[in-house]
Amino acid sequence: MSAENETRAAGVTPEFIEGIQLFTGLAPAVLEGLAALARVEEYSPGGVIFREGEPRRALTHVTAGRIDVSTGSATGEEQQLLSYTVGDVLGEGVLIEGSLHASTGVAAEPTRLTLFRREALVEFFGRTEHREAQVTVLRNALELLTRRLEQAGFAQNPEARQYASGATRTERDLLGSVEVPRDVYWGVQTKRALDNFNISGRRLSAYPELPWALATVKLAAARANRDCGVLDAERAEAIEIACEEIRSGRLRAQFALDVLQGGAGTSTNMNANEVIANRALMHLGRPKGDYATLDPNDHVNRSQSTNDFYPTSLKLAMLRAGGNLFVEVRGLAESLAAKSGEFAGVLKMGRTQLQDAVPMTLGQEFGAFSQSVLQELDALEQSATRLLSVNMGGTAIGTGLNAPDGYAEACVEHLREVSGFDFALSENLIEATQDTQGFVLFSACLKSLAVKLSKIASDLRLLSSGPRAGLNEINLPAVQPGSSIMPGKVNPVIPEVVNQVAYHVIGNDLTVTLAAEAGQLQLNVMEPIIGACILESCHELTAAARTFRALCIEGITANEREAMAFVERSIGVVTALVPRLGYRVCSKLATKALAEDRGIVELVREQGLLTDDEIVSLLSPEAMVRNPDRGVQRNGAAD
Repeated sequence: MSAENETRAAGVTPEFIEGIQLFTGLAPAVLEGLAALARVEEYSPGGVIFREGEPRRALTHVTAGRIDVSTGSATGEEQQLLSYTVGDVLGEGVLIEGSLHASTGVAAEPTRLTLFRREALVEFFGRTEHREAQVTVLRNALELLTRRLEQAGFAQNPEARQYASGATRTERDLLGSVEVPRDVYWGVQTKRALDNFNISGRRLSAYPELPWALATVKLAAARANRDCGVLDAERAEAIEIACEEIRSGRLRAQFALDVLQGGAGTSTNMNANEVIANRALMHLGRPKGDYATLDPNDHVNRSQSTNDFYPTSLKLAMLRAGGNLFVEVRGLAESLAAKSGEFAGVLKMGRTQLQDAVPMTLGQEFGAFSQSVLQELDALEQSATRLLSVNMGGTAIGTGLNAPDGYAEACVEHLREVSGFDFALSENLIEATQDTQGFVLFSACLKSLAVKLSKIASDLRLLSSGPRAGLNEINLPAVQPGSSIMPGKVNPVIPEVVNQVAYHVIGNDLTVTLAAEAGQLQLNVMEPIIGACILESCHELTAAARTFRALCIEGITANEREAMAFVERSIGVVTALVPRLGYRVCSKLATKALAEDRGIVELVREQGLLTDDEIVSLLSPEAMVRNPDRGVQRNGAAD
């Protein structure tokens, strides 16, 4: 912790120290001693107070100003977590040896801190006369930590690992008053939903595109409301700033609700409304919960209903997730196409019904895989266009109640602008509010892609089976040992995990189908499970396609000798000799080969029917395979 300006805490009294929750209940002499230890640091806006991963060096009291706390994700994206305001205390972990900051704190405005250095506290409470005081402080710290866990509502809430004060603010709704943690941006309705829906363990924040989509639609709505004159410029600007922060990846942890919830998405809508409202209030210089200044319903949710906002947000999230999926699937198709070219000269047996058929090249086999994946990608991209029709402005059931004239058109225009997707207003908003066809079609194409990837994965497992007692025509990359008991065994684990993802996606599609059928009258209340299943399928397929390409396809090699041995021993290869030797001779060869368990080529050589040069010529890839280049992929396209 490097202060921009550090001084002794002149004027810090024992009464001030006792007001710090951690030091409540200490004797006057101890309070006097702690007051003497206090120091003051002052920071300008943007000043870094502590960094994630650094040791905690001080117990800190926010005396003036505000600290914004954020953390980095696995992708390097910053996530805004919470803010500390006047009276908050952070850094109790200084009492624990080796404790590290779990986040980064930055001064959001001119900020004054009263702090107690770790070394000074350890020395102070290590004195014999202060041992009883140390026990009191540790007990206070434990009570604060317990209160935070209770406020979190569920064990995985990111707030549970922060240094919040444990203080609350009172918020009210039609059911009464609720105490909400003062540090969070969500409010009373989110708190009720956290208590009610602890179902799947998957939070809205688990899908980064979902908070982004929620904020993007709210941003478009705020601009449309401003254009229509129903939202003043000051509030509109504050809402826009908050939405842009969420779109940048900050505050994601504030979207803490379970993805499975009753209410047709109302809880998610209110989670967004409350987070945006409270963050906007901070930009207006007002405290969280000051809804007389800016209200989640009256201002952030102006001209909207959950019933138009929520499905529009889901569609936008799916389109964004789909974009990542499309990139990975195309990369997989191109990798398969590259293998098609690499294996163009490798002759092997084709098989139907797991029985020998006629020869082909390994390149043709991989070319077919590539073309199959490209066809699925085309279907998926086409189905995604059905998600571009939205019902914003329809409000509750599509009649547009409470939305001003021109709002629907303005909102969709702004949505196109801020999202980058070519959205259009549905022709019939009443039909669109109850419609789920876009979801069903997109999910069906995800399922179809999953089926195709699973088929390819299973084929690769068969082709690589062995190595001594299977087909062994190809080698899959060895990515990990395969057995805890059999030395040397390596399993096709990457195709296996692709299979499992496919089964999950297929199951998700069935859930989407049933949920879509469950819509009644003017609304489908099952949209939360529809959204959860489709986003989950997109994420898993994206990861599966990437993993399949990078850890399996790109490292596949061919066992040309084994593949050719199957050709030479196959009865089916006799078909290639019919034009030269005639059907009757070839029939006798086939019968003899079957009866004596011998290869066709072996018998041809034994009977002197063809020379070695003739055999090589007739069984070359060019002669054996009609149109050998047909279907082979180059640069991702069929020749």
